[in-house]
Amino acid sequence: MLDALPSYGHWIDGAIQLPSNGHFIPTLDPNIGEPWAEIADGDSADVRLAVDAASEAFVSWRVTGPSRRAEILWRMGDLIAENAEELAGLESRDSGKVIREVRGQVLALKSWYHYYASLAYHLEGRTIPHDSRTLTVLTRQEPYGVLGIIPPFNSPLLLASMAIGPGLAAGNTIVVKPPEINSLSLFTLGRISKEAGLPDGCLNVVHGRGSTAGDELTGNPAVRKVFFTGGPESAKKVLHRVAEGLKPTILELGGKSANIFFEDVDVPNVVNGVIAGIFAAAGQTCVAGSRLFVHESIASELISLVADRAKRIIMGDPRKDETEMGPMSQLTLVEGANRRVARAIEQGATVLAGGADAPRPERGWFMPPTVIDGVTTDMEVVREEIFGPVLSIIRFTNEDEVISMANDTEYGLAAGIWTNNLGRAHRVADALEAGTVWINTYRALNFAVPFGGIKGSGFGRENGMDGLREFTQPKSIWVESSSEPVGDPFTLRT
Repeated sequence: MLDALPSYGHWIDGAIQLPSNGHFIPTLDPNIGEPWAEIADGDSADVRLAVDAASEAFVSWRVTGPSRRAEILWRMGDLIAENAEELAGLESRDSGKVIREVRGQVLALKSWYHYYASLAYHLEGRTIPHDSRTLTVLTRQEPYGVLGIIPPFNSPLLLASMAIGPGLAAGNTIVVKPPEINSLSLFTLGRISKEAGLPDGCLNVVHGRGSTAGDELTGNPAVRKVFFTGGPESAKKVLHRVAEGLKPTILELGGKSANIFFEDVDVPNVVNGVIAGIFAAAGQTCVAGSRLFVHESIASELISLVADRAKRIIMGDPRKDETEMGPMSQLTLVEGANRRVARAIEQGATVLAGGADAPRPERGWFMPPTVIDGVTTDMEVVREEIFGPVLSIIRFTNEDEVISMANDTEYGLAAGIWTNNLGRAHRVADALEAGTVWINTYRALNFAVPFGGIKGSGFGRENGMDGLREFTQPKSIWVESSSEPVGDPFTLRT
């Protein structure tokens, strides 16, 4: 154990549980690059303990009525809002995300959990017509059982809640393996859920590394479905593990999103649409609009304004309200982004803002907002997800050309379209290969709107009624009301 650092165990079966192996992992403050706390280094034994608790809790939770489930989820939303400063402070310090954004996310979760509470009343089955007047065929939606949830480091509380809320509403129980570099907001949610009245064992939080705790969670036979958000390479390992147990999986992976600006926009008014797309959260968001496609007729003006705004973004302590961009959450991300930018320069690209020589805070894992012009679509900086504040600029001349270039990626998570031509907006939205398309806005998310990717950005949906269906499975029930003798036993009844 590291002396004088706050220590955090697991949250299992309604109580704090120390790691079975006695080991802890330091959690680092990216603003200074030093440890500020330590979390349990969970292993297979800890995960099994949590899964056992969730399995036992499922027996009673699955038959708990919708009114009681809704009441608890509603109360969880209220308590999250009441504890917003604590939750936001933990995430900001753990990840380096600015407090002004994290606070907004946490406060918004009150409405999200209130919506999830309402979902408990929408688990409706169907009555299916049949040719026989004596046969009644109906369906009912049933929970899976224990769900394994592995959220990403950039917004773990929000993104895990997109599975925790509807999962509980549908009657499942939960084991969460938070990211080891940003886990404490979810640990705190465990305490909040108990205060809200959630029965012990319904929500469990086990810290640890993906190679140990994550591997056990995805492979444990009592875990019936896995929800994973992260990178493609990690997702492949998850898929391999869950395939051994023939488990369904929801994957929300990365992106290389196109943010497209047509010639009819009011250029000064849309600059923040570019900035929000790539420099919010220091570019550490799966929907980052890292590929800026701009019509050649407005390129000079838009690029100049974007580069100027990027240079004026206030970097610093993420816990100060005036800060606009904090550090990146991991040093390896800074190093990876710098390598890709350097290679782009070697291949002929030009840095208009940011880059290796730009000013930044002396301490911490900061990368200045970086704008790169003169890129080609085959460059690594254009094709690979960087997960950092790096914007690549690509000019286009017509609609067909930009659609082709925007779709020329292995990813398909999100895209943005900026135009005052309504017909064009719908045509392009229809043609883009992305799970979400924003028109004249960017980086919007709502509890009632389905979210997820296509192609290499994953499969399945979260949020809304489409998302609710991922948490239940239909059971078909056939009822014969005739008192007549059973017919020929050697023929299929249809």
